[in-house]
Amino acid sequence: MSVTTPAPRRAAGGTPPRNRTHYLYAAVLVAVGLGILVGLVAPDLAVQLKPLGTAFVALIKMMIQPVIFCTIVLGVGSVRSAARVGKVGGLALAYFLAMSTVALAIGLVVGNVLHPGSGLHLTDEVASAGAAQAEGAGTTTDFLLGIIPTSLFSALTSGEVLETLLVALLVGFAVQAMGRTGEPVLRGIESLQRVVFRVLSMVMWAAPVGAFGAMAAVVGETGVDALKSLAVLMIGFYVTCALFVFVVLGTVLKVVTGVNVFSLFKYLGREFLLILSTSSSESALPRLIAKMEHAGVDKPTVGVVVPTGYSFNLDGTAIYLTMASLFIASALGDPLSIGEQVSLLLFMMVASKGAAGVTGAGMATLAGGLASHRPELLDGVGLIVGIDRFMSEARALTNFAGNSVATVVIAQWTGGLDRARLDRVLAGELPFDETTMLDEVVEPAPAVEQPRPVGQHV
Repeated sequence: MSVTTPAPRRAAGGTPPRNRTHYLYAAVLVAVGLGILVGLVAPDLAVQLKPLGTAFVALIKMMIQPVIFCTIVLGVGSVRSAARVGKVGGLALAYFLAMSTVALAIGLVVGNVLHPGSGLHLTDEVASAGAAQAEGAGTTTDFLLGIIPTSLFSALTSGEVLETLLVALLVGFAVQAMGRTGEPVLRGIESLQRVVFRVLSMVMWAAPVGAFGAMAAVVGETGVDALKSLAVLMIGFYVTCALFVFVVLGTVLKVVTGVNVFSLFKYLGREFLLILSTSSSESALPRLIAKMEHAGVDKPTVGVVVPTGYSFNLDGTAIYLTMASLFIASALGDPLSIGEQVSLLLFMMVASKGAAGVTGAGMATLAGGLASHRPELLDGVGLIVGIDRFMSEARALTNFAGNSVATVVIAQWTGGLDRARLDRVLAGELPFDETTMLDEVVEPAPAVEQPRPVGQHV
């Protein structure tokens, strides 16, 4: 029996419903421009607008844990074998480790070539700013213990992605073990997921206001002088991230799947714009989950790779920690030896897990690593406080690009990628539904048994 692909939903007049969300993202672009203008013209007023950006990011983060929970439970609970999830998770962690190592190596090479930070002067005010950043850093033990939630239900309200990941996997495996009796649970969670994405699509209309407040505040706080004095580090960091994304990730994606990285990034263009305006990769996490499923990646792969990648696949953060450490050591006239560079950055790579998407968490990790390995360099963290917000954007964009590529690559390796659908989506033939953020699934009608003629034997 052949199943016909459901046609797109249509309005009462027989035409597809109009997609008005392009107005939303045009408004985001205008808001970013206005925010920069206000930050330059009236910096004192601009700083007071910061709560607008903070509130919007908080609204998005409010939706992250329900989205992750529903996605993982549906993905894990609907597969027949737990080995399928284990294979995806194992490959994902191996891939994340390999990419993080490459990112660290690239950062080390560029940092040792540019020698950023030479000739800068460390004042008492800058030193105190650096010491303050170390207070936000935790230990590796704290990170590992923090994965376990206080209760089963607190994992949905704690704000910690890894807690949600752990509980969702446990629930998913439990539903899977229940067999047919677990199907009502899956249907209920699927309905909950649709409600969550509907709420998310409503929240997204506040994006222009959030983008305006965030950009105005950062330009008002930073000013032009800090950008000029630290331009070498900023430009070097941006160039390094671009090389990693377009050369390393682009090559991996092309070799493994044959997909052009520019096509994938064009499909995710609105998510990149959202991250650029909020400086938080978490603001695009729910949309990445929905778009990867729409593009033909199966639910188990999306459910495992995307949330895990947000905590373990921190390519941009790895590059940042590398270059910032070398920058500080050079600025203080106390360069790191190769051995010290490797040991310090391996520590930071472990300590940074779970920091993705949190604005400023990269600097706290940097300060904590220096405090434990080279305390005499801690004061130098204050040198980059002024431009960390701009570097945070590059970190978030690179982390997001790495996770989007990783999802497609691992899906290809595990047989969870519908390549024909991916090609159609990237070509624009199957547009993403911005209203529901989910594809409408139409169940095929059950076959009706035809009455047999009287006297016919089976």
